[in-house]
Parts: sequence; structure tokens; C-alpha cells
Amino acid sequence: MRFLTLLLTSLALLVHVAPARAQGAPKNVVLIVADDLGLDLGCYGNKAARTPNLDALAKKGIRFKNAFATVASCSPSRASIYSGLFTHQNGTYGLQHSPHKQESFAWVQGLPRLLRAGGYWTGILGKFHVGPATVFPFEADMSKTNARDMPTMAKRAREFITERGKRPFALVVGFTDTHRAGKGFGNEPFAKDPAEVKFDPKTVPVPIFLPDQPEVREELAEYYQAMARLDRGVGMLIDVLRETGQLDSTLIIFVSDNGIPFPGAKTGLYGASIHLPLLVAGPGLPQGRTNSAMVSYVDVLPTILDWTKAKGPDYKLPGRSLLPILGEDDPKGWDEIFASHQFHEITMYYPMRSIRTRKYAYILNLANKIEAPFASDLWGSKTWQGILKRGDKMMGQKSVADFLYRPREELFDLTKDPDELKNVASDPAYKDVLLELRGRVRAWQEATNDPWAILYREPGQVGSPVKKKKKA
Repeated sequence: MRFLTLLLTSLALLVHVAPARAQGAPKNVVLIVADDLGLDLGCYGNKAARTPNLDALAKKGIRFKNAFATVASCSPSRASIYSGLFTHQNGTYGLQHSPHKQESFAWVQGLPRLLRAGGYWTGILGKFHVGPATVFPFEADMSKTNARDMPTMAKRAREFITERGKRPFALVVGFTDTHRAGKGFGNEPFAKDPAEVKFDPKTVPVPIFLPDQPEVREELAEYYQAMARLDRGVGMLIDVLRETGQLDSTLIIFVSDNGIPFPGAKTGLYGASIHLPLLVAGPGLPQGRTNSAMVSYVDVLPTILDWTKAKGPDYKLPGRSLLPILGEDDPKGWDEIFASHQFHEITMYYPMRSIRTRKYAYILNLANKIEAPFASDLWGSKTWQGILKRGDKMMGQKSVADFLYRPREELFDLTKDPDELKNVASDPAYKDVLLELRGRVRAWQEATNDPWAILYREPGQVGSPVKKKKKA
């Protein structure tokens, strides 16, 4: 009787897990990384967006409601995705390009290295923005391709698939829409393209952390136009997979690197900064599902390794594969995520650590005595310059002062305050919550060998608690 019970239990588990696991021969992987894209897709409930291809991808697979980047800065976020390590672990503390030159440690074993060892043909198409090449050794480097030129991106993807021979392939595609380009969003060269979708500034939604001003709406309309172009690029890429006969053997993962390129989102650790899209679709996987697990982008690499059956690195990864939970709507044990930030540009030092749970968001600002910096493209934007010119006291429903000058600890009750407007860290009613989350962040820092954990042990350093002298 006991044997029969065990057998039935085992069969039930197999039935539950099988649809979410790769079967038979190794299957392909396409990882799409959007640039500065928030939760503004139609499939995430944004009625103003025009994203039919991504909405269709969501219907063909699984849409994660609570997916989070580990950081809200381009290079660090991408390095985290490709290494499966938090940014304070892998060494990409800030932007990779000169003169910032923040790159991963030589010992890191990145995605292309691991998959190449597993027999995969690997390529990077469009935005790369991480290094060194020894850590991320893509065989086909197509990063010089104009990542806003969707037809050319699709053409290069087709060439990559054709050149692979009999090997399974893993292709990372980095579109640069919706990143800012100069003073705009790179829309100008496409002005005469009949496929371009343009938006009326008067009708686009304004996030609660931005002022409702004409220049803000103008820039948001440009952002939505770039997002629609990004969506077309995704559609062209999927068409290439279909036309080459690879769509039914390819895992597709869609993510963004950080929140929208506006003050109050990019380079922060607020919800608008790191709460981002995650779509997963592939052969044998559930379709049309919405998953409410709290997942982190450090889970992307373990998922790909699980799918490809490639061997992982010779050190422990902090994330875990999503494949076993793809068939569930609300899996147990997925109720918190962590995030960290050091720099964006090299001059913008502002280390932060954070934990988010179902109910609370806690941010530790380790250098809160200085003004919070943010990306130079955001500083030069019409949005921020308008705020400065008018001398605005408020950014939407949040004060400019609170944005620039932050306390050491921020705590938000997400059940009552989902927009993170009221910091309750000093509220006695939340004392126990504060102590618990503070302890969990410190334990996580120690577990992930966070160099900034030294600030707990060395009073007097930037951001460290200052011990008061006892009275004589």
C-alpha cells in the first residue's frame, strides 16, 4: 500500500512538472533584453500602449506579475542577468563603457561561457554593454548592429541562426529602444516610416512620481512611440524564428534592464525602478498563464541552465530555476526579492540595498548624507530641466526634496501605500517590521559577500552608523 502511494505521488509530481521542463534534445534560447522599459505593456494592463507582439507572446506563455531587476542601471542589470549574480557580487558596480569602466570579475562564469561548454552556438545582437569578453565570450558578436533598426536586427538574427550548423543556439537580443538618444528617444530617423505608431501627448498616462506638465507628456509620448517600435522588433524576431523553423524548439524570455528613463524610476530601487516585465514562452510550457511569484532577474540564468541542461558555474548561484513553477499561479516560497545599487556613472556613488516582500519595501541608503544622483541623460531631460526652471517643490505626488535627500532607511507599507509615497521607517507602529527587514538585508549581504557589509563593522565610513560617545 505504501509503495502504491509513493508511486502515485511520484506520477503526480511528474505530471505537474513535465510541461515546464525541456524534453529530449537540447533546445534553443532567445533572451530579449529591453532598454529602460517599465511595466507599460498592454499585457500588463496599460491601455495606452501599442504592444501587440509582446501581448501575443504573453498569451503564448507565462506572464510574471512580480518580476524584479536586481538594480536599475543598464550595465549592472545586464551583468546580473548574464551572470546570475547580484551586481555587488559580480563586480559590475556601474556602467561598463569608458570612462566608467565597471566590469565583472575575471572569475565570473557568464551565460555564453557556460552555454558554449554545453555545446551551444552563442550570440549577442544589439546592445552588449558588459565585459570583459573573457567573462561573456559570445561567439557571434553582433553588438555593432543599430539596435533601433528593426529590419536589420531581424536580418542579423536570421544570419546567426543559419550559421549555427547543427548546434542548438542561444541568442541574446538587446534592443536600445526605449533608451533616450540625445535629447529625444531616437524617433527622428523613423519619422516617415508608415509603421511608426505616434502618440498624442495629451492622452498618455503620467506616472504619479512625475509632474503633469507639457514637456513631461511630450517625452512620455516619445517613450511610447519607441516602445511601439521595440514591439515591432520583437515581432520581426519571432517571425524569423517561425520562418527558419525554430519557433517550436526555442525558449523565449523577455525582460527589461531597468525602469523608465525618467527621474523617480531609473537608478533607484523603488517599484518604478525595478518592478519590470518578465515573459516566458516555449515548447511544452504552459500557455496563457499569469504567475504571481516574486521572482528576481538572478533567476534567469538558472532557468536557462535548467532548460539547456548546461552545467552551471563552480560556485553557488543565488537564484533558482523558474521552470518548476511555470505551471503554477501562486507558488509557495517565492515571497521576497533583494536588490542592490552602487553607481550608474562612475561619479554617481550612492550605494543602496533593498528587500521587497508581499507587504513591504525596505531600502537602506548607505550614503544618505549626500544628494541622491541620477543618470546624466535624466538630468538633461526636458522633464527634469522643467522642474528646475519652475522651481517645483513636487514631482507628482512626491516632493523633490524627498527625491534628492533621502533618510538612511525607507520603509513602505505596500498594502496601504503601493506607490511608495509615505516612509514609515520612523513610525513606532512599524518598529518590529523595520527591525526584521533590516536584519534580513544584513543577513543577505553577509551571505552574498557584499563588500559594503563592512559598513556595519567600521563606524565612521561613509554610510555607516555613527556610534555616540558615552558621557563622562
